[in-house]
Amino acid sequence: MSEEKVEGELVYQAQSPDEGALVTAARNFGFVFHSRTSEIIMVIEMGETKVYQLLAILDFSNVRKRMSVIVRTPENRVMLFCKGADTILCQLLHPSCRALRDVTMEHLDDFATEGLRTLMVAYRELDNSFFSAWNKKHSEACLSLENRENKISSVYEEIEKDLMLLGATAIEDKLQDRVPETIITLNKAKIKIWVLTGDKQETAVNIAYACNIFDDGMDGLFFVEGKDNETIQQELRSAIDEMKPQPLPESDPINSCFTRKPKLPFRIPEEVPNGNYGLIINGYSLAYALEGNLELELIRTACMCKGVICCRMTPLQKAQVVELVKRYKKAVTLAIGDGANDVSMIKAAHIGVGISSQEGTQAMLNSDFAFSQFQYLQRLLLVHGRWSYNRMCKFLSYFFYKNFAFTLVHFWYSFYNGFSAQTVYDTWFITFYNLVYTSLPVLGLSLFDQIALETTYWTAISHYITWGSLGFYFCILNFLYSDGLCLMFPNVLQFLGVARNTLSLPLLWLSVALSVVLCILPAVGYQFLKPQFCPFIVDKVIDRIHRMKHSLPLPSQTKLKHSSTRRSAYAFSHKQGFGPLITSGKFMKSKLPKKRHFSFQK
Repeated sequence: MSEEKVEGELVYQAQSPDEGALVTAARNFGFVFHSRTSEIIMVIEMGETKVYQLLAILDFSNVRKRMSVIVRTPENRVMLFCKGADTILCQLLHPSCRALRDVTMEHLDDFATEGLRTLMVAYRELDNSFFSAWNKKHSEACLSLENRENKISSVYEEIEKDLMLLGATAIEDKLQDRVPETIITLNKAKIKIWVLTGDKQETAVNIAYACNIFDDGMDGLFFVEGKDNETIQQELRSAIDEMKPQPLPESDPINSCFTRKPKLPFRIPEEVPNGNYGLIINGYSLAYALEGNLELELIRTACMCKGVICCRMTPLQKAQVVELVKRYKKAVTLAIGDGANDVSMIKAAHIGVGISSQEGTQAMLNSDFAFSQFQYLQRLLLVHGRWSYNRMCKFLSYFFYKNFAFTLVHFWYSFYNGFSAQTVYDTWFITFYNLVYTSLPVLGLSLFDQIALETTYWTAISHYITWGSLGFYFCILNFLYSDGLCLMFPNVLQFLGVARNTLSLPLLWLSVALSVVLCILPAVGYQFLKPQFCPFIVDKVIDRIHRMKHSLPLPSQTKLKHSSTRRSAYAFSHKQGFGPLITSGKFMKSKLPKKRHFSFQK
């Protein structure tokens, strides 16, 4: 859609950034897409205005990986224009385009090596009688009540053949800031990163090197490109043999699975390879690898590799790979994407993250977390994730402690009251125990993102909540056991003077002090002794940071070797198109003068 917000300046609203880039590039070369309605398209070609009649839109889908449009030109010619993935359009070209196809494929390989998003364009001139007969079939398929989608696809295939190649396009899509640095940090945290994309294989490999998923120091890359089960199985086993040269023992999980059906859930143990390797598999081979016993060898091979690239994938295959990892590995999966084709993957993972971009908001609406930059994933996992983990652990420990402390006092007091069910606490105290005394401190501490026990993260509000809760406790205690309140409600408050007499005993304060010290001592001792004898990676990093503060200044960061550009395949980066909605004209307002009419010869 074109919109003229400022006079003389066209603003395009496209279904995807790729389409917007293509139309904008055509405008820069003198072919301006000016306006459109549900029936006509106005184009200014090198200064000459031409109007095309829109006859049909053959919509895009992730299965077809292409879309077409049929128009009637001002010269009364019926033309079909098709755009889509090169792997699909090459099969639909006329045999006379073989020489041009070979040259174009070489250009596409060069574009993909540079990391560009590629697309092929073709056309076909239709006979009027043939189009009339086809249009009748198309109308019948659209009105069918049973198996409508399959009938429409069959009708599309009847006309999308014997195409004449026009050429190819390549679009540059720059990588977001600090993506390589983020991936390096996540790799240091022992987080394995798999790229599930619809790109060409060359483009996907370029992405891996640009993002530091692959590097030049790796021991090898395995390519799985088989066309049948036997070839794929041989490629996977040869990869396993190279990463683990020793023969498989009888207790190997793969052998046990082949000989007998294991009990579900079946988990594949962690295996350490003899180096750093990478795995690259295309969508065609992946369709076979996800079936039968091959999926066990696939997940075993992939988990031993440093990085995995799955290219030319459909949205369904992305979800299947995520489910495969969840089924055979004891791990938490996180899927991150920015387009509608990533929704199935995001919903299949344990944690779904959506990135807001020009691809739309479908990924964000179906995710658990959403942000605008990939680099924020590092802080989400390594900072907020750790804080959340610590808060949850302290939360569970705290509630176990408060319930046991409350119960064990009654159990110990029963030895003194002869097991008569006499409560040691006042009824008001029991009510306020869970309502105020033990709920407000944990509620106040849970509102902060920092670690609760590390006072270096405390703010003024933290001190107010912590020490204020103690003061609030004594205020409520003195109020409930005050003389005036007990005289006003003698039947309810029967412990007149108990709080005043109890708080005046030195033994009570000694017991409180000893209890606090004994409760805090294990936690404080653990905080001091753990980094000394069995430190985590986080402890080592913190200790290194503290040492570097007193040493020389940090050296400047070196530039990355690979260019920071990200690519993704055009034909896999869309959701279902809006062809029927466009041709209906329900959402459009005619931008042409009402008194202007266009006639088409038939």
